[in-house]
This record gives sequence, structure tokens and C-alpha cells, in this order.
Amino acid sequence: MRFSSKWLKVGFPALMLSATLASGTVFADGKAGGVKTDAHPHRYIDVQLLGINDFHGQLDVTRNVGGKAVGRADYLAAYLKQREAENKNTLLVHAGDAVGASSPVSALLQDEPTIEFLNKLGFDVGTLGNHEFDEGVDEMLRLIYGGIHLTTGYFRGADFPYVSANVVDKKTGKPLLPPYVIKRVNGMPIGFIGVVLSDTPSIVDASGVAGVSFTDEAKAINEAAKQLKRRGVRAIVVLAHNPGVSNKDGSNANGEVVDIAKKVDDEVDVIFAGHNHAYLNAEVDGKLLVQSYSYGTAFSDVDVKIDPRTKDIVAKKAEIVTTYQDGIKPDAEIAKLIGKYEEKVAPIVNQVVGTAQTTITSKQNASGESALGNLIADAQRSALKTDFAFMNPGGIRADIEQGEVTWGELYNVQPFGNQLVKMTLTGGQIRKLLNQQWQPNQTRMLQISGLTYTWDASKPIGDKVVDIYLPNGAKLDPNAEYTVAVNSFLADGGDHFTVLTEGKNREAGPVDLDALIAAYIQQLPQPFAARIEGRIQKLR
Repeated sequence: MRFSSKWLKVGFPALMLSATLASGTVFADGKAGGVKTDAHPHRYIDVQLLGINDFHGQLDVTRNVGGKAVGRADYLAAYLKQREAENKNTLLVHAGDAVGASSPVSALLQDEPTIEFLNKLGFDVGTLGNHEFDEGVDEMLRLIYGGIHLTTGYFRGADFPYVSANVVDKKTGKPLLPPYVIKRVNGMPIGFIGVVLSDTPSIVDASGVAGVSFTDEAKAINEAAKQLKRRGVRAIVVLAHNPGVSNKDGSNANGEVVDIAKKVDDEVDVIFAGHNHAYLNAEVDGKLLVQSYSYGTAFSDVDVKIDPRTKDIVAKKAEIVTTYQDGIKPDAEIAKLIGKYEEKVAPIVNQVVGTAQTTITSKQNASGESALGNLIADAQRSALKTDFAFMNPGGIRADIEQGEVTWGELYNVQPFGNQLVKMTLTGGQIRKLLNQQWQPNQTRMLQISGLTYTWDASKPIGDKVVDIYLPNGAKLDPNAEYTVAVNSFLADGGDHFTVLTEGKNREAGPVDLDALIAAYIQQLPQPFAARIEGRIQKLR
């Protein structure tokens, strides 16, 4: 174990540390700072928690961080096994979105390969993210508990428990999954509570969350913590699929998980966060908060000390470790697993569907426009032959690299399989839709086709859009009706674009990926290209 100067970084003040190691023990709450004289200063039990979040089934995907290759499940496995070998008292955990928006090698096989990957590594506990609901509650439960799928047949499910305290079965009024689980490490009980962000219904298709409701995260955690304390558990860890971010030195921590930390029982010691794919390593209200980016490009190594007398965590620290591929050999067992599933999906995934003249990215400019967003919105407008199209930025999950483009690469760009929907909106409703991009806690810039507009950041929320123009230069008529193409997620009011639920004359179209490939890219002159065109213009 690595209990060196890193203990001074997060979660254990230097003065308290030196006093404790010299002569005493921090009291059971680990927060008050009291020290009791003890003749055995080194009697704590060292426990290591290795955590990932937002893996999204990226089994075979390598990413680039600072010019270096990062990620892939076989490299992540090598890192985790290396760390696990350093301390026999190790638990592996994940904080949701292990599946969903996955690479084809996992997604085309109902994400069973990702669960098998977690099984092979011996994960100990996980929780739900919003993407676990992508194909509905029944399919989510099948992946967890096992069952039969018409495409893949029987699957045994996860070998480890999933916990979720704030997802409630509407029929029974009880939690859909166990709110918590108790794991014993070297005789020490550690309680793990799970929660998922309560606004999941607004970011998942309505069919995905049918039959369940989502309660306040902090209240659910506190109720579970109360039950754990009744059972004598004093070491409590929360797996929360809620966003948070901090500076590398732990300063300026903010986000939903920070607000949750301030509201939950002080017996909670550590909170693993997720959802916004960010760096988080900070102490808030005596709780250690961590998040390690996404896609297996990093993991969280949390080291805690447990007093065997009080069974409480008395010290804690964390390190966020990037999974650079150089300097470590990929794990052979997981590499073989990936190869097996790559072979199964190869005939579909490796089909070349076009050639990109240059790399087309989803990176937005200062106004909110991206080249890839333009390409996708144009494809959807073309497929449904509408006046306009609007695409949510969260539905664009990867870039298109220069050169030959395969079906599998485009699947990674649009992995959700959303059906396109044609509807009719008035000009006034379209203005309202564009203004809904700015919300109190989040800005989501829709990618657009068939119109242009200007906006002013100095104006209040709900009134930032200034002028909206048609292709001929005329201004949008607030009373006229226009046809619009969106995906089914947006059509149901996803991401709080509620005005789309008012659309009339709805017609179902093709799946978004089919529209992008067959109805658009394959019809373009090759090599194809897309660029930022000034469709969205920020005035000030």
C-alpha cells in the first residue's frame, strides 16, 4: 500500500496525521480531530477501494490523452490487477453507466460482454447510472440477475450485487434493488449505498423508466445510512451516479454530488461520483469525493484506514490514475475476451460506408455550433424531408476520423438507436425550443439544420435568442407552421426540451444511425466533409 505523503493531499489533515501516527487514534467519527493515546499506533486495517465510473462498454476503444494512448478494457484490467495485488484488502466498485452508449463489440451483444468483463475482474458492487435504463427496466434487470434475450439467448447476469436506494418500483412502493450491501474486509463491515441522479427521467426515453420513480438522493442515502448504523456499520461508502468536479489539488469542488455530501449523514466517509465524466478528488464536509473521468481512461484508487475497535474509517485519501497504455502490458485474459467478441461482430462493424475528407468533430465553437452536429442534423432533415432538424449534443458520442469510415465508427458516434420523429411546430414554439437550451444549471446547445439564429448571452434565461432566419434570409414567422425532425428522446421532452411534446402531426421515421449512414453519408460525394458554417452566432 502507498501510505506516504499522499495522505496529506485529501481527507486527513497533516497535523492530525502526525499526531495519530506518533501516539494515538482518531476518534470513531474521524472528523472531530480528537486523539486518544494508544500503545499500538499501527493497528489500523488498510483497505483499498478501486472504482470506475461511466465505462459505457468501451471494451475495445483506445482514446488519446495528451498525445498518449489511453483506455481499453485489457489495459484497465492490467492496472486494476496490479493495484489489487498490492493489498489483499481490496474491493472493486463502479458508480453507474457501466453499459449504454457502448462500443459495438458490447452493444450489439446486449452489453453482455461488458458485464462479463466486470465479472472476470471480480467486481464487488455497482450502482445504476441513467444509461442502465436505456433499454428499459426489464432488460436492465436481466443484465444484473440473468435471463434470456431473443437475440443473445441466456445470460447469467452479474456476479456482484447492484445497489440503488432511490429507484422505486411504482407497483410495490419499495426500492427496485437493494438500497445497500455490506461487504466484510478482514472482518470489518463496510456499507455500500447506491443512488442515481433523480432527474434520470428527463434524460432517458420515457419507455426506459416506465414503472419506476426516482427519489431525492440525499434522503435515500440518509435512510440507508440509518439502517446500516442500526446494524453496527460505521464505515459507509456511497456510489452516486451524480456529477461533480474539482481542480487537481482538490479545490473548487462543485456539482450535485457536492451538494449531496453536505446533506448526508456524517457517518458517510467516501462518495464515488459519475455522470459528467470529470476529475474529482476533494474533501467536502468530511467526506472524500472522487470521480475518474470516463470510458476506462482512468480509475479511482481510494485508500482508507479502519479502526478495528470502532469499525470506523479514521483516515482516507485518493488518487485518480490515468490508464496510459505505454509502460504496462494489456491483461491477456481480457484481451482474449475482447478478441472473441470482436470476431462475432466483425462482419457488421468493419463495413466501410464512406470516406471522411478530414476529421469531423463534435467540438462546439463559442457560439455552440459543431461540424459533426451540422452533419447529423442535415442527415435527419434529409431523411424526413422536413424544414428543420434539431439534434441534442449529448447524443453525439464520438468524432469521425479522417479516412475510411466504418459502420462501427458511426455506431460509436450515435449508439442509442433512437427513432426519428417528424412533427409540426409553430415559429413561436421553435423560438421557445431554442430558448430552452439555457437552463438554470445547464446549457445544452442543440445542433441545427435548415435555419440560422443569433443569441445574446447578456439576456435573461428564456429570452436569449434574438433573430431566427430561414434559408432565404427571411425571419421565422412566429405564427407559421414548420415541419421538424428530432430523435425520439427529444420528441418526448428529453433534456428538458419540453416544448417538443407539444408537436402535432407526429410521424415515425427511421433509426437515427440508419438515417446518418444509408440516407445521407452513402449518398454524398466521396470523400465527404462537414464544417462549421455560422448557423449559430453569438452576438455578445
